[in-house]
Amino acid sequence: MDNSIPDTNNAPRAGKESLSMEDHRSWKEVQDSLKNKLIAEDDFSWKIPMSGPRRSLSMEEEEEVELGEVLEYVGGVDISFSKKDSSVACGILVVLDLHSLEVVYEDFSVVTLHVPYVPGFLAFREAPVLLQLLEKMKNCANPFYPQLLMVDGNGVLHPRGFGLACHLGVVANIPTIGVGKNLHHVDGLTLSGVKELLKARKNSCGDFINLIGDSGHVWGVAIRSTENLLKPIFISIGHRISLEAAIKIVKMTCKYRVPEPIRQADIRSRDYLRKHEL
Repeated sequence: MDNSIPDTNNAPRAGKESLSMEDHRSWKEVQDSLKNKLIAEDDFSWKIPMSGPRRSLSMEEEEEVELGEVLEYVGGVDISFSKKDSSVACGILVVLDLHSLEVVYEDFSVVTLHVPYVPGFLAFREAPVLLQLLEKMKNCANPFYPQLLMVDGNGVLHPRGFGLACHLGVVANIPTIGVGKNLHHVDGLTLSGVKELLKARKNSCGDFINLIGDSGHVWGVAIRSTENLLKPIFISIGHRISLEAAIKIVKMTCKYRVPEPIRQADIRSRDYLRKHEL
């Protein structure tokens, strides 16, 4: 694998510390255009398995898997940053077999980012790296190409209603789920309020609460994915999937607090940077 650091410039050019008004307007226009293509309901041909992972499949289930009619390959994407240079990033795409939760594919891309982080527009900094990895895998007709993608970032639970998971899903035309470790304080949502609601269910692993804003809109859910852990994760629609289906799949992939596709992506991207620190 090539460990050189190519430049990425797939978004309006800006310095590391600032963004011009012209670029800001351009980003808003692009984001609004993509948002109009967002599909917030189930739009896929496969079925979600009735059984969870690590269980023997019935003959009928095995036949459905072979025909591609059941969700089998779930991808996870993440980006880690160098401790020596915050502009150097390692993007990763992993794919897990849903039945075993074992990694069947991984690929990395180490890049220098020239696009600044701007609140509400994270996708313009990180999405090009991750989209490149997806496109590379697709062009190779890899048999493990994910049927669904979990993103270490938010979907519609976002100040502008269109986070990194939405951006990736719409551009790559793939069902995506946003999995956030932190809560965006949008529409009156607060972390303290969410924790109070979760405390009432502290003995029920897998329980979730709807994240309902002051407007009455459901932005996603907060879910405590492991027993006796009050710190939740925040699930929201990315693209081409309903919130109900997203919750089911997240629950099926959680061995620890964070779903395994994202957990493995995080661990492996950090390890890769440490081993190839430049």
